Amino acid sequence: MASGKSREDERAGAEIIHGSEECYRHSVKLLEELGFPRGVLPLQDLEECGIVHKTGFVWMKQKAPYEHFFVGTNNRVSYAKEVTAHVEKCRMKKMTGVKSKQMFLWVPIVEMCIEDPASKKINFKTPMGIGKSFPITAFMEDEEKKKYLEKVDE
Repeated sequence: MASGKSREDERAGAEIIHGSEECYRHSVKLLEELGFPRGVLPLQDLEECGIVHKTGFVWMKQKAPYEHFFVGTNNRVSYAKEVTAHVEKCRMKKMTGVKSKQMFLWVPIVEMCIEDPASKKINFKTPMGIGKSFPITAFMEDEEKKKYLEKVDE
């Protein structure tokens, strides 16, 4: 018998936000609190997002699946209608709903983290533990990147 939690159990006690603008503001705030750049999860037309503060479980629902091409990494990433993760400072683990196109295959991304903020890199891991690292600036919006680079140059 499986011992996994049901969706309802996992979401018990959640703070739930509805509406595109409110969800966008909430998701940007969450990414900033976790230490990630805003553009690392470029979800579109969010309908609902939630967080269980006690466990760090988060989810974001968008109207339809979405593909995004990251110019800074030369990668195409697919986001399902719902993306979930367990979050903590500088880490999202047990992620669902995110896949990266590698050659001709879509590979699930189950974790992203900033192991060493001084490295200025984000690490992405697959279920097999294989990972890639990219500069944090590859996921920053223009204004965010400008402020970041000014701070680094100080």
